[in-house]
Amino acid sequence: MHWEKFESNFKVPIKSWCNDIEDGAMQQAINLSKHPVVFHHVALMPDCHEGYGMPIGGVMACSNAVIPNAVGVDIGCGMGAVQTDFPEDSLQKDMIRRILNHLKKLIPVGEGHSHRSDQSWDGFEEYMDKYGDIDKSKLAPSWYSKKVWDLAKKNLGSLGGGNHFIEIQAGNDGFVWLMIHSGSRNLGYIIANHYNETAKKLNQKSNISLPSKDLAFLSADSEEGVSYIRDMNFALNYAKENRRHIMENFKTAFYNEISCNFVKEINIHHNYAALENHFGRNIWLHRKGATSAKKGELGIIPGSMGTPSYIVEGLGNTESFMSCSHGSGRVMGRMDASRRLSKEECDKSMSGIVFDGWGKFKGFGKKKHKGGSLDLSEAPQAYKNIENVIQSEIDLIHPLVKLKPLGVVKG
Repeated sequence: MHWEKFESNFKVPIKSWCNDIEDGAMQQAINLSKHPVVFHHVALMPDCHEGYGMPIGGVMACSNAVIPNAVGVDIGCGMGAVQTDFPEDSLQKDMIRRILNHLKKLIPVGEGHSHRSDQSWDGFEEYMDKYGDIDKSKLAPSWYSKKVWDLAKKNLGSLGGGNHFIEIQAGNDGFVWLMIHSGSRNLGYIIANHYNETAKKLNQKSNISLPSKDLAFLSADSEEGVSYIRDMNFALNYAKENRRHIMENFKTAFYNEISCNFVKEINIHHNYAALENHFGRNIWLHRKGATSAKKGELGIIPGSMGTPSYIVEGLGNTESFMSCSHGSGRVMGRMDASRRLSKEECDKSMSGIVFDGWGKFKGFGKKKHKGGSLDLSEAPQAYKNIENVIQSEIDLIHPLVKLKPLGVVKG
């Protein structure tokens, strides 16, 4: 841990593994420390940066309450990784290109892209059997619409956009690894926004004073809180299944080029809330852009598309609520990166890595910017130094395998 902060108007202290924290993220952390349902302390991971309501890379414990924006809109966003038994020094660039081309035919990539037909998952039927159905013979969940449900079935096994990715990695254990980053897609977004609006209305009706309007909460034992927890867990299961679908197709594309065995598989969340016991109390622990790091638990901490990632083992540090970072963390916002960075410097940072180049950025209009019309928001320069991040949390995790990107597909 790098520092601890507690002032007279705080309810609990802030404990941080992030040395240099931006002003916006610091103010959000202070808001968490003053929240009426916060418990014991607020923990900030080394990849901490400003989010919506709560910093990304933040961990917050709540007494008998859940905060939709402390989970986030991409409920269950997380990582998947698979170790192969194929030697990393035997993988050639032409092989990587063929694998990437094949997997893009199997996996819809980019915002708004989904499968043309419904994807199969028992979770859809199990949920509706319990809580509602499309014929409305039972009361459907309050966020439900046929459009949302139909899109969820087509989105399953699709990557999405933004910082979601698929990567082929070379491990310092001598083997090739496959890695993905994706979540609950539109389904989680709809559920999150619905319950955040519900929480805002209920808090306002009860005249509850909040440090930020973006931190509205639901009592965990209220009808609305129970419904949010149920539907959040449904989105978590959907996100996990989404990554499993993607990884199965990724393995198919890889195996089509290279005959190998898939040895070890990891599938984890980093946007969720869970009932856990910390400091002698059962509390709702919110990890927003943070990963569970219980003692002996395997985790994944990705860098940027041009820098290393790590497979790690948790140390179970109680001061971080047994958590660690979920990645390297941004130092530039998406628009800011595309304004400030140039194609030449971004191309240089991706030297030797197979990828499709930079897409078009749609958010500028006629404004001039250094990157021209290119979307450079995911360039390595937009992220913190992953080695510094790992060293900042060496009391939270033990690095097991260092992975170097060889081929990348971005959402």
